[in-house]
Amino acid sequence: MRLSPRATGIAAAVVTVIIWTSFIVIARASAQRTLGPFDIAFLRILGASCVLLPWGAWLVRRHGLPGWLGLSPLSFRLTALTGLFGGLLYAMLAYSGFFYAPAVHASVLMPGSLPLWTTLLAALILRDRITPARALGLACIVAGDLLVGGSSLLGAFSGGQVWKGDLLFMSAAFCWAVYSVLARRHGLDAVRATIAVTVFAFIAYVPAYTLLTAWGAMPSRLGAAPAGEVLFQLLFQGGGSVVISGITFTKMVQHFGPVRSTMLTALVPGLSALGAVLFLGEPLYWNLLAGLALVTAGIVFGVRGTLAPTGAAMKKVAAEDRCMRTSG
Repeated sequence: MRLSPRATGIAAAVVTVIIWTSFIVIARASAQRTLGPFDIAFLRILGASCVLLPWGAWLVRRHGLPGWLGLSPLSFRLTALTGLFGGLLYAMLAYSGFFYAPAVHASVLMPGSLPLWTTLLAALILRDRITPARALGLACIVAGDLLVGGSSLLGAFSGGQVWKGDLLFMSAAFCWAVYSVLARRHGLDAVRATIAVTVFAFIAYVPAYTLLTAWGAMPSRLGAAPAGEVLFQLLFQGGGSVVISGITFTKMVQHFGPVRSTMLTALVPGLSALGAVLFLGEPLYWNLLAGLALVTAGIVFGVRGTLAPTGAAMKKVAAEDRCMRTSG
């Protein structure tokens, strides 16, 4: 029995929220163990490639797609664009951030700044209109980000390095926002887009990582890590964070659009911050709590401002969905 488009979109949103929440807590915990950020990014890409590269080759052969290198079902241009922002840069920036800043900061700044970047990019590229309600929600998000990031930036004058992680988190969110807007603009199929992202990341990163670590130009602790830790990162970061959540997020973008999709992740900041407190023992200071409340309120307010479209807007969304189903 096939699920309705609405049920598929809601299910994709639920799975995405669960994996994104776990990602923040697990990535910070991983930063306190053996592996470095580029090691984790390598295992993420390698784990996803074990599944998605054979899948991509099968799709290209079966459907006779004019893909790239017989592996990516998309053209080289789309493969490179989505892979650069949604695969390579996002992973490297996000994992590096966890080595400087705690998971509570990531809980606020990554899912919190994502609707901000996405809204601005969607207005610029997709010509989406920023309604007064959405603008007010985004103002709350900016205020929450400033409460968290501003305090760490002031701490930089006393030798603190948390601000580096905060900037890396916001940069990672920007890269993912670019990917989500590209997915919507080109009506990308969820599976094909995720495969293309992984193909580009594999070809661009895995050989470079191997050579640079062999020459000693890039630090690596992969050889010193326990086998269980390496296997876990392959399965969770590659299989869960890339294969599963990559498909569910793109499916969510197809149904709800890029702005509403990123705003529907309103539970991620609160859940991941709670997980950081419970499982990692991180303190929740007043500015973090206030920033978390503002970001969550901004996301929820933005959702309310986009869930009641006018008749013309509903017709536009329906037409876009028909185009995507035809192109997919």
